[in-house]
Amino acid sequence: MPARGFGTLDEMFELLTLQQTGKAVPVPIVLLDEPGGTFWTGLERYVHEHMVPAGVISPDDFERVLVTDSVEEAVAEITGFWRNYDSLRWVGDRLVLRMRQAPTDAQLAELNERFSGVCAEGGIARTEALPEEVAGRDKTDLPRLVLVPKQRHIGSLHHLIRAINDFGSDAAG
Repeated sequence: MPARGFGTLDEMFELLTLQQTGKAVPVPIVLLDEPGGTFWTGLERYVHEHMVPAGVISPDDFERVLVTDSVEEAVAEITGFWRNYDSLRWVGDRLVLRMRQAPTDAQLAELNERFSGVCAEGGIARTEALPEEVAGRDKTDLPRLVLVPKQRHIGSLHHLIRAINDFGSDAAG
């Protein structure tokens, strides 16, 4: 049985906190248990039975975590996270999301409808590489979306990234 102590829990909670506050870029978080194991499912139960009702986290804060004992499911979660999404960059207060394929007009409209509450101003828009990105030669060939998110909605980036990935290979510029 793998060793899982306070240090393991500390690292996992630190990553969740850093992502929730926007101090770390979103990445898939997979808590892989041994087949039939209950270590991580016990933690998940604790989160939903105690932390959410106490109001110390939002009900969807743990949604970005996959708890599983299936290696195949873990691999699918990790590879699926990068299906269309590539990376992000902050340029001032603007968040630039880079992807392999830009969403269609209909998909962009859907993103704006679903995630309008995330934006501090304006909405989600397509953009070319911003001047700061061009100057740094920062993946200028990739399609981009740009938004100005509300600081308290940074944790919602996972949902937005998943929506971008859900468009799959049918996205087109």
